[in-house]
Amino acid sequence: MESDIKLSGFDFWERNLRCARYIVAPMVDQSELAWRLLSRKYGADLCYTPMLHASVFIRDANYRKESLATCVDDRPLIVQFCANDPETLLKAAKYVEDICDAVDLNLGCPQSIAKRGHYGAFLQDEWKLLSTMVEYCAKNLKVPITCKIRVFEDLDRSILYAQMLEKAGAQLLTVHGRTREQKGAETGLANWDYIAALRKNVKIPVFANGNIQFFEDIQRCLAATGTVGVMSAEGNLHNPALFANLEPPVWQMSEEYLDLVEQYPCPMSYVRGHLFKLLHHTLLRHLEFRDELGCCKDFIEARKLLQRLKDASSADVETYNKNPALYDLGNLPRPYWICQPYVRPDLCQTTPEERIQFRESIKRPLELLNGTQDQSLSRNKLKKLRRNSKKNFDPKPDKFDKCACGNPKGLKCVFDLCRSCCRCRAFRNNVSCPGHRLRMKPKVEQSEIKECEHPPNEVVDHMIS
Repeated sequence: MESDIKLSGFDFWERNLRCARYIVAPMVDQSELAWRLLSRKYGADLCYTPMLHASVFIRDANYRKESLATCVDDRPLIVQFCANDPETLLKAAKYVEDICDAVDLNLGCPQSIAKRGHYGAFLQDEWKLLSTMVEYCAKNLKVPITCKIRVFEDLDRSILYAQMLEKAGAQLLTVHGRTREQKGAETGLANWDYIAALRKNVKIPVFANGNIQFFEDIQRCLAATGTVGVMSAEGNLHNPALFANLEPPVWQMSEEYLDLVEQYPCPMSYVRGHLFKLLHHTLLRHLEFRDELGCCKDFIEARKLLQRLKDASSADVETYNKNPALYDLGNLPRPYWICQPYVRPDLCQTTPEERIQFRESIKRPLELLNGTQDQSLSRNKLKKLRRNSKKNFDPKPDKFDKCACGNPKGLKCVFDLCRSCCRCRAFRNNVSCPGHRLRMKPKVEQSEIKECEHPPNEVVDHMIS
């Protein structure tokens, strides 16, 4: 922090966050240090870390080291946690309060994993718990606590929700103008009117989130909502120069990102994820590079692929430069090699059959995944097979033959059965099984034992007398 004094509200936004207007959203596995620095280079005023699991952050030192890398140039910075317990959230926040400008509580994640873990948007009905969590951190942290939320379908309830968090001690709210149910094929458009209403009914700074694809959208959002800043996730992933009002070639942004990753390493899975986003439209024109990118193991392979992709697109680039008016853009607003967003088709007004047909149409044919039309493997297994050609999906053979009941047979059983079935057979036939250590006494011996246990009456009378 710039000062030892804990600021609040608009003072916090003006001094600690430096009047941030353009904000990079917290994105799991995608708003890591290298990406944040690239976004800052192109106009981002404030960045959030990926969402971190508070409970894991406390108990796992390796998780803390790998998930939260930062540097001097990575400020202002807000660290986001998901949690459902006040003490857990505070303990995790204590680890980071000296290296960030605020701690954010994720109350907006709508994914099924958040429902199973009981965090994110699936806490928005538990106001007492949320109030306790925010108030506890507000009183015990050196830095302010902020919240990222989604709206309810009921506007009045959304306003009361925001006011409750403000009263508990939240010093800034990021409002995603979609409900918890708006995700995946049902995403739809964010409601800026709801964001504007929440902003008017709280006395702390508000960031708007949703529907940001081009730079013009930022200005429209600020005017429509009256918020102090705009946050972008998908738009930023497809064009990290969004906030600078630039539309560079995809390979330029990809190469700059790889340069930063070499300086500030991160898992290769993050790198592949970013390249798939940046190159989305380009890979649709050059499908032969898609699977190769998915199999890239290091930066050298990624750089070579970028150069080959650039060479493959050179003819189209030359044609466009000669006469842009004659070049067929297809259904894109810009040439496919220019950074631009991917616009999800609106499936909200379609029938279930049409949605299924659309999902099937965007899947790659199986022969593109493995070079054949082998239907025996699922699509996920084929992808794994492309990454590791030695992968074996055949079920492991059973070490033991199975009995009729499904249990393994005894290796030395005289009946060639499992122990349970052997016991029944041995008792019924009065035959011992050395393999299962079951010893049955012969009938003659059993009768002699029975006679000894029950002697004749005269013998008993003699013994008594």
